[in-house]
Amino acid sequence: MRHLGPAAGLLLALATFPPLVSAQTATPATVTPAIEPQAMAALNAMGAYLRTLKAFQVRAATTTEDVLDDGEKVQYAAVTDLLAQAPNRLRVEVVSDQQQRMYFYDGKSFTLFAQRVGYYATVPAPPTTVELVDRLDEKYGIEVPLVDLFRWGGPRASAADIKSAADIGPSVVEGTTCEHYAFRQPGLDWQIWIQQGDYPLPRKLVLTTLTDEARPQHTAVYTWNATPSFNDAAFTFDPPSDAQKIVFTEASATAGAVKK
Repeated sequence: MRHLGPAAGLLLALATFPPLVSAQTATPATVTPAIEPQAMAALNAMGAYLRTLKAFQVRAATTTEDVLDDGEKVQYAAVTDLLAQAPNRLRVEVVSDQQQRMYFYDGKSFTLFAQRVGYYATVPAPPTTVELVDRLDEKYGIEVPLVDLFRWGGPRASAADIKSAADIGPSVVEGTTCEHYAFRQPGLDWQIWIQQGDYPLPRKLVLTTLTDEARPQHTAVYTWNATPSFNDAAFTFDPPSDAQKIVFTEASATAGAVKK
């Protein structure tokens, strides 16, 4: 079974990206630019706005396609709830058909708790959430859900890979007026719906993997709360009495594995 990777965080699919007109037959007035400046500006504005949020809560309803060996597609659903406070508090819960996991970061330590099997692991953590998501990825092969929310506009979100960008036009996502944008980079087409107005939040994301001929997709629809209510206990893990502590192995040994 081939999988569409969980890194789909904030990248989206474009199945109907407008084709470029041949330079031999088109005049300058009819050529569609490969990269429309307003699309890139909107992406940058969204990232800048996300970095201004001191605290936020977001729920992502996602669907992810797997492609079976015979080419048949199957789809899995998940709901991710994320609560964050800048610069160093994070709590995430993921519930899907396949697993239920919780992530806790209190500025000093990070814990991953697999509720259905009753295992958890804790490691010392760096002083900021941005540093945390990078260290978990590099050292343990762990990707924090919705990780792109902490990378937009930063050094890990380079625009150099984007080869085409287009403003598709206005759209509505669950009652919210958005602007719909489409991007292409090697091996990936993606779309993003950004809320119009003074609060340019991402509202919908679709990713299409081009390296698989079946073109599997990942879709996420986001619901935001920019004024969440919480206390410090929300970010601290208190293990259940029957939970068993295990140890992460480093990615250089076995990526993403854990041991008792």
